[in-house]
Amino acid sequence: MQNYHILVCEDEIEIGNAVEIYLKNQGYRVFRAYNGQQGLEIIRSQTIHLALVDLMMPVMDGLTMIMQLRQEYDFPVIVLSAKSEDMDKITGLNMGADDYITKPFTPMELLARVNSQLRRYAKFLTLKENQETSDQIYTVGGLELNADTREVTLDGTPVRMTPIEFKILQLLMKNPGRVFSAEEIYERVWNEEAIATDTVMVHIRNIREKIEIDPRNPRYLKVVWGVGYKIEKG
Repeated sequence: MQNYHILVCEDEIEIGNAVEIYLKNQGYRVFRAYNGQQGLEIIRSQTIHLALVDLMMPVMDGLTMIMQLRQEYDFPVIVLSAKSEDMDKITGLNMGADDYITKPFTPMELLARVNSQLRRYAKFLTLKENQETSDQIYTVGGLELNADTREVTLDGTPVRMTPIEFKILQLLMKNPGRVFSAEEIYERVWNEEAIATDTVMVHIRNIREKIEIDPRNPRYLKVVWGVGYKIEKG
């Protein structure tokens, strides 16, 4: 844990101070920013493994920051939001955030979310850095996923995926035609008991926006109403 660098982007000083104390007590190195612009500057100058990003900040808000950092970086992002910002939380997940936590939160809840995301990211980096000589490639129509290079292409054009989106798409493409419930997707991708399947729905929608020409009439990622999701065969 001591090697992980965490960015805390929060303009409320007391909350930021408390979060920094929680994280430092766990051995993490913490970087502080008070608006999205400062956060992006730190990301570009330091190696960051996870970012905690408040939504409502001056100069540059959290949603804009997440949208910009996702153009270049794959590390996990956890949104910090007030209870009144439910729609913004969903928007944050659409922009590329991996999880959210609602204020006020307990130290135990915060650390559980952080540790969980870092475990997944560590596995993602291991797979990315230790690629096998023979590529594992899954193809459905014009959609192609390379499990070793962690790349997705659509009709030859690269499609940028967050680590969570990639794992969901990989699960579905490895099993074309099979329907997975939201609970099963959550447990396989997050490696935890399914407790927040609404997050799966948001990530599925985000994937569809990236791989479908007409997301409302999808060619690849289909919903089986009342059952779950699948990648269509062929």
